[in-house]
Amino acid sequence: MNQLGPRQAADRLYDRVRHLVPEMEWATFLDDIRAIEELKQQRNAIILAHNYQTPEIFHCVADIRGDSLALAREAQEASADVIVMAGVHFMAETAKMLNPDSTVLIPDMRAGCSLADSITAADVRLLRERHPGVPVVTYVNTSAEVKAESDICCTSGNAKRVVESLGTDRVIMIPDEFLARNIEAETGIKMITWPGHCEVHERFTPQEITRMREDNPGVVVLAHPECPPEVVAVSDFSGSTAMMSDYVQAHDGGKVLLVTECSMSDNLALLHPKIDFVRPCNMCPHMKRITLSGLRHALETMTHEVTIDPALAARGRRAVERMLAI
Repeated sequence: MNQLGPRQAADRLYDRVRHLVPEMEWATFLDDIRAIEELKQQRNAIILAHNYQTPEIFHCVADIRGDSLALAREAQEASADVIVMAGVHFMAETAKMLNPDSTVLIPDMRAGCSLADSITAADVRLLRERHPGVPVVTYVNTSAEVKAESDICCTSGNAKRVVESLGTDRVIMIPDEFLARNIEAETGIKMITWPGHCEVHERFTPQEITRMREDNPGVVVLAHPECPPEVVAVSDFSGSTAMMSDYVQAHDGGKVLLVTECSMSDNLALLHPKIDFVRPCNMCPHMKRITLSGLRHALETMTHEVTIDPALAARGRRAVERMLAI
């Protein structure tokens, strides 16, 4: 670990998470963390971690951290021989599309996504048949096959800009119905939607937000745009996890309620100790399949490698690169 001795390096890492991780729990992480750092050097590997990863992954072994857009951008610039995705499968596929010469690993093949599972390439082709000439904007939370059938991709952070860049009054926006409806409300552009939902964000309700406000006077509510429109309507701000992070950075104090996956609050709490984070903990079971021991095993055994048919990858990559160019 860097040029420090093992104990000093471990102490420095623990400083990042000591306000959240008890010492006894930290002791159970140490062996895996040390092994992961050594393996990264041996393999010329980097770990990309989504904002929903647990603090010992996000703050201690990840090399690149962020939301789907940030990880896609950074993956495009990566020069590592091995990229390990501490996230879900569609993120690993996106990294592979943007880095065809790198080996991309995901520690657990069961780390999927309810949105990605909700739609197929055949569904996209059928939508095109039903709505000829209408551009298809596909959320990055989809498989490579679905991206390959699309005109352009988007994330929750750039969806508004992507949609407005098309210069049309109608858009097929898939697969997240709530994201599409929220973007429709912002832009006035008619959205043809698909009934896909995030199993974390769809569970939030306006009544829950109202109750949280009553229990926490003065709390600022930040909602992810994958939440139902009624939830976004009763929130103070709506944006991607990166936009939430920026908001918290600019308003460093008071009470904040993040209406998203609960590890997001944990990771921001370590960076912003002045803020009192109210936690309505909806957990993503897929993200939580990624563990320190799983990351270590992936680097030790070089599993599980993510592969995509080159022709399919080229078509999907065009849709992602069009997004990144905006």
